[in-house]
Order: sequence, then structure tokens, then C-alpha cells
Amino acid sequence: MADHKVSNERKKELEQLDPFQENLLKAMAYVKEYKKQLILIVGAVVLVAVVFSGIMYSFQKSENTAAILVSQALTKYAQANDPDKGYLAIEKDFQAIFTDYANTTAGRQAKMKFAKICYDASKFDQSYKYYKESLELFKNQALMENFVLASLGHVCLARNEVEEAKRYFLQIDKGQTDLLKDEALFALAMLYEAADNTSESKKMYEKIVVEHGSSMYGPIAKSKIAEIK
Repeated sequence: MADHKVSNERKKELEQLDPFQENLLKAMAYVKEYKKQLILIVGAVVLVAVVFSGIMYSFQKSENTAAILVSQALTKYAQANDPDKGYLAIEKDFQAIFTDYANTTAGRQAKMKFAKICYDASKFDQSYKYYKESLELFKNQALMENFVLASLGHVCLARNEVEEAKRYFLQIDKGQTDLLKDEALFALAMLYEAADNTSESKKMYEKIVVEHGSSMYGPIAKSKIAEIK
């Protein structure tokens, strides 16, 4: 009888659900009750994933295409072996890139490359235009910004806009990064010297020697300081 009693108690124990089984049954009941809603939710998640994947693929494809087109245009420019002929050979190519791939990294960098091509072909107004647009594109990137500012300074000098050139070079001097700061200081020193402002010119040369002693402009700056004395 005792064995029979234990067996019955064990049977009752086995018939009781453990917490895991109970929760599993609840989850299955929930799925059954809200089957349609869950199918819609899963479908929406899958759709979002597919759309996102498609967008990323499209972006990457555009980026790759833009990079290829820029490379081809630059190769064509180099083959011309002449700034004027090269400019004429690739002007339309770059305009197409600016129109179709303006939002790609390659497309944005292409503006700076084309601005330099315009400068070398003495198309200073166009060069200024594309460098100004590049400055807006790279205004939050200190290194790129300094490069564009220096380029704008030189373009302004080519356009005989001395005061505007000074403003660009001064922005580099006051900026957070040292990239091209020695070049900007040297340009300012030369501009002040040309305007017979020897005191400001000397300050710029001294700043080169003190802050950028290893610069290629260092020896020239020292020589200039000695001459001013």
C-alpha cells in the first residue's frame, strides 16, 4: 500500500507544470491569440531591414561609381599633359559628377580637385567658386578646412584680392590645427612686407621661427628677420 501511495503522489507531482512549462504555454497562447498582429509586426521589421539594406547598397554603389568617374576624369586630365587642354577635356565630366553624385564623399572631394584644375588653368573665378563650396562642405573638418582656406588665400592673390587673402590666411593662423599654418604665416609676412608694414611682417617671420622652427620656411624667416633689423 505504501508503495502504491508514493506512486500516486509522484504521479501528481509529474502532472504539475514547472514555471518554464507554464510560461511556455502562456507564450504559445499569446501567439495564438495575436497571430495576425505578430505576423504584421514581423513583416514590417523584415520590410524595414530590406529597405535599409537596399538604401545602403544604393549608397555604396553610388560611392563606388563616383570614385571611378573621378579617377577616370583625372586620368584623362593627366593624359592631356597641359593645364588648359586638360581643363577642357574634363570640365563636362566633373560637372556631371557634381550633378549626379553631389552627396557622395568622392563627389565632395572632386570639387576640391576640380578647383585646383581650374586654378592651374588660370580659371580663377571658377576655382574660387569651387573652393568656397568645398569650404562649406568641410567646415567641420579642421585639416580639410585649413587646406581649403590656404587654397582660397592663393586664389584671392591671383585675383588681386589681397585683403580677402589675408583673412583666409589669418583663419588658418587662429585655427586649432597646425596644418599649413607655417605657409599661412609666411604668406602673411610677405603680404605685410609688400605693404611696407615691417612690424607686422617681422611678427609673422618670428612666429614661424618660434612655433614652426623645422618648417621649410624657417631658414627664410630667419634671414628676413636679420634683414629687417
